[in-house]
Amino acid sequence: MKIAIPTKDKMVDDHFGHCQFFSVATISNNEIVEIEEIPSPNGCGCKTDIVGTLKNKGVSVMLAGNMGQGAVNKINQSNIQVIRGCSGEIEDVIKAYLKGETIDSKIVCEQHSDNSAKEGHQCSH
Repeated sequence: MKIAIPTKDKMVDDHFGHCQFFSVATISNNEIVEIEEIPSPNGCGCKTDIVGTLKNKGVSVMLAGNMGQGAVNKINQSNIQVIRGCSGEIEDVIKAYLKGETIDSKIVCEQHSDNSAKEGHQCSH
């Protein structure tokens, strides 16, 4: 199994489309075997071919912070399961997922929503 995580400084990047890179963890026997860095393309994640690249790498799960509905739809269309609401160091997030401790927040980042404005979070779509 392979798990992708939008990453910035070894932490889950809260914004899928603007991460430094994607960490792709290879899992065997419920253990992390390897973590590869995939460069993040310029532009918004859902408007690039990053989903195709991740799918070609064998990714079946995306552990992410926030992302827009366009990104969720595009990732789901590639048969990659999306789990939103993740935060923290990527290895800790992966281990929590492998233990069954991760639940999708189902929160979609929406541009100019009241909640995102209050938190100072801006999404570009």
